[in-house]
Amino acid sequence: MELDLAVNRSFLNGEKIETIYFGGGTPSLLEVKDIAGIVDSIGALFDVSPLCEITLEANPDDLTPAWLHNLKTSTPVNRLSIGIQSFNDETLRMLNRRHNAMQALECVNYAKASGFTNITIDLIYGLPKMDLTEWKRNLEIAFTLGIQHLSAYHLTIEPNTGLSRQVSRGLLRLPEDEESAEQFLLLHDLAEGKGFKHYEISNFAREGFISNHNVNYWLAKKYLGIGPSAHSYSLDTRRWNVSDVKKYMHAVQHGEKYFESEEIDDLKKFNEYLMVSLRTMWGINTGTMSREFGSLTVDAFLKDCQPFIATGLLIRHDNSVRMTPGGWLISDHIISRLMKEDRHQ
Repeated sequence: MELDLAVNRSFLNGEKIETIYFGGGTPSLLEVKDIAGIVDSIGALFDVSPLCEITLEANPDDLTPAWLHNLKTSTPVNRLSIGIQSFNDETLRMLNRRHNAMQALECVNYAKASGFTNITIDLIYGLPKMDLTEWKRNLEIAFTLGIQHLSAYHLTIEPNTGLSRQVSRGLLRLPEDEESAEQFLLLHDLAEGKGFKHYEISNFAREGFISNHNVNYWLAKKYLGIGPSAHSYSLDTRRWNVSDVKKYMHAVQHGEKYFESEEIDDLKKFNEYLMVSLRTMWGINTGTMSREFGSLTVDAFLKDCQPFIATGLLIRHDNSVRMTPGGWLISDHIISRLMKEDRHQ
């Protein structure tokens, strides 16, 4: 129902849909006919590219051979994102995951046997008890699976979880910053050595398999999110849906407001452009920055970059400024130093 409301508001102004992403929650719990129905509804309401990248996030324990075969033959889903996290059973239990290491291995083979040729998996590093040897083992297993894409994220401890309570009580020790840095740099070196391009802080892809969905987000293209907690962006406006499922459903069904929104001014646009661009291997294009924000902004930006260029954390080449892997290690610090401040606060 929200899809109908979205098209009536012409949020995307008739632009062609280049990517569809089933993510957030556990879309692999859906029946295949429901996934097909959602894609059909999108096609009926929007102009969908025939080359549309359609990704579905999945948990390993949901991916049976029969379900995958049905997904491949009955829907246009052409990319799988599998949340493996680790190939260590003890780690998976600590993370409260439902699958085990054997299921993680099997599901990738099932997906390949079903005909999927664009598969990405998620791994986590910076975990309690994880040393460099254990992280290297996880990566080496991943690279034997014939996947096309890898996303690897540093562990984030969410408050009020079992994991956070164990850490606060001293029952689990998180790696020191130096250990996490070593794991990140090992990730970079091993992935590139296996032919994966490190195209964003947390993302690696073989030639021809960079995620179009990810890149469209980092290039600040418009996107429309459907469902509880979903976010949408239209260059000048950002919108986010209510997170409570019952409140969301009631509001949509009764024509009530189900989202909050904010206008994006030039200051926010600049800072967001800076933040997402420096996360990628392409970095900042000074020509683009000049067209969007003016030559004086470029001059000030390049001046602010000089200390980081001098220390090898940023590289300037022709019209681009990008981070080195060492810069990515402290990207939050660098980006915060380069952002423009609101002088009216």
